[in-house]
Amino acid sequence: MGHDTILEGIGMFRRLKPDQMVECVCNVRLEELMRRGIFNIIIDLDNTLIPWGEDQIIPEVYQWVKAGHEMGFKFCIVSNSSFKRIRYFASKFGMLVAPKRGKPLSRAFKSAMVKLDGNQHNTAVIGDQIFTDILGGNRLNLYTILVEPISKKEFIGTRVMRFLEKTVAKRRKP
Repeated sequence: MGHDTILEGIGMFRRLKPDQMVECVCNVRLEELMRRGIFNIIIDLDNTLIPWGEDQIIPEVYQWVKAGHEMGFKFCIVSNSSFKRIRYFASKFGMLVAPKRGKPLSRAFKSAMVKLDGNQHNTAVIGDQIFTDILGGNRLNLYTILVEPISKKEFIGTRVMRFLEKTVAKRRKP
C-alpha cells in the first residue's frame, strides 16, 4: 500500500468521526454550541428527532427544540425521508426544510446552509448515522454531533449501514 493510499484512508476515516457524541438530541448542550459561535443547526429527522416510521413527537425533544428557538437557534431538517413527512414535522417543530435531499451529498447540506444563511463556522449537523449525517457534515467542515438512534426500528438499508458503522466507530450499544 502506497503512502498516498494510506493518507487517503486516514482522511476518509476522519470524515466519519463526529466532533461530539451524545445519547440523545436532548443532551446536546445548546449553550456550548453558542460558545463555539454556532447558532444554525442542520438536523436529521428519523431516529434523531422522532422515532423512525412514527408520527408522535417526543415531549422532551420538542422542549429541546423550543428552547433552541428561544435562544435564537435556527434549524433546518435534512432527511432522506419523504418530502411530505419532512414538511409535516418541520411545521410541527417550526423548522426550515432543505429543498435538496440525498445525504451524504454536499448539495443537501449546502442547500440547508443557504436556507439558514449559515456557513461552516456557525453551523452544526446533528444526526444518528455516520455514513449520511456525519460524513455529509464533515465533508463541508461543519461541526458534527452523532446521537444514538431513538428507536431500534429503522429502514432495512439503515440496518445494514449500522453494521458497517460498528467497524469504524465505537458507538454505545443502542
